[in-house]
Amino acid sequence: MPPGVTMTATAALSPATAPKTPPLPEAKPETLGLSRPRLQAMSDAFKREIDKGTVPGITVLVARRGQVGWFEALGRQSPAASTPMALDSIFRIFSMTKPIVSVAVMALVEDGHLLLGDPVAKFIPEFADQKVGIVSGGKLDLVPPKRPMTVQDLLRHTSGLTYEHQGDGPVHKIYQDSRVRSRKITNAEHAALVASFPLVCQPGDEFNYSRSTDILGRIIEVVSGKSLGTFLAERVLAPLQMAETGFSTSEANAGRLAEPFAADPWTGDKVALFNMLEQPVMESGGGGLVSTTMDYARFALMLRNGGTLDGNRIIGRKTLELMASDHLGPEVKTNGTLLSPGHGFGLGFAVRREAGIAPFPGSVGQYFWSGIAGTFFWIDPKEDLLAVFMSQGPGQRDYTRTLVRDLVYAAVD
Repeated sequence: MPPGVTMTATAALSPATAPKTPPLPEAKPETLGLSRPRLQAMSDAFKREIDKGTVPGITVLVARRGQVGWFEALGRQSPAASTPMALDSIFRIFSMTKPIVSVAVMALVEDGHLLLGDPVAKFIPEFADQKVGIVSGGKLDLVPPKRPMTVQDLLRHTSGLTYEHQGDGPVHKIYQDSRVRSRKITNAEHAALVASFPLVCQPGDEFNYSRSTDILGRIIEVVSGKSLGTFLAERVLAPLQMAETGFSTSEANAGRLAEPFAADPWTGDKVALFNMLEQPVMESGGGGLVSTTMDYARFALMLRNGGTLDGNRIIGRKTLELMASDHLGPEVKTNGTLLSPGHGFGLGFAVRREAGIAPFPGSVGQYFWSGIAGTFFWIDPKEDLLAVFMSQGPGQRDYTRTLVRDLVYAAVD
């Protein structure tokens, strides 16, 4: 059992519920340049948050130099039951789906099936007629795009697409009034629907976090001739032995599902997340996967290794270097608050551009992403460090992301 595991966490594991995913190599924290007392301080800090009612429970895995030095489950798996959070609890990872799908897209680039500069309309013809929505005099004017939206635009969120919750302008309202959030439409129907909406800006002009990765999921289906779930399983999940990751989980795992508070502990607003036992019609490339901490750690370690794990190459080293580089640059306007100061965005990940400015520690070249329900991971090549944090606390996600960064980096010797 990894060094950081508490008795509470181990007690929650039994032969019937032991994860099928093989564990990663383990080592004592101090042999990896990690401070055990500081990691214990991290544990104590999260216990305080759980006692305060910030989140029901969490898991956190910290690895350095390719080995796990700390893996812990704290609190309860669900506020409605007494079951302790477990190392193999299952979480909705929402937008942490995006890096997995982005890697899958780049695998098709490596196969020669598409280019980053290809127009999206080459694969989904409905996008050929899309217009840009310009607000003028209180009304929405539609103008032609100055250039086609490309696959690279989708990967770096400069497509001109958006999310319904990323604003309240006329285009956002069109999203909000549509069926775009339905889990009962196909990926093809979803893509055609999004293509029928105006863009919020000219392609390439602005970073707008969006449904772009859902459209990438549809491109994968068109190019491969397979469902997104099937392609992900064949090219990423099965080779990495991520046995617990998919667009739903089986009824046999009903006792392993991590759940949020029914009402947000800070605002009192109702919290409603999708049912992990229900297989959706739409396999959302932008946010549909469920997973476990160890499953995602295997994906993260593959990235840390330059694209391989256990002898299986998922993506080329130079391709991954391209993905983990900033693709925005100073000329692209950044909208929203998702990218902290000193950060840019690559092909599926946020990327740290500067050592300072952001209100949390890290290294230049660090790349990461998170999920709206409270999951988070990062890879720091300079420190040879990776961490995976899981919780189901949507309203607390910004706080817990920063807290875990502060606490893990404090433990780096």
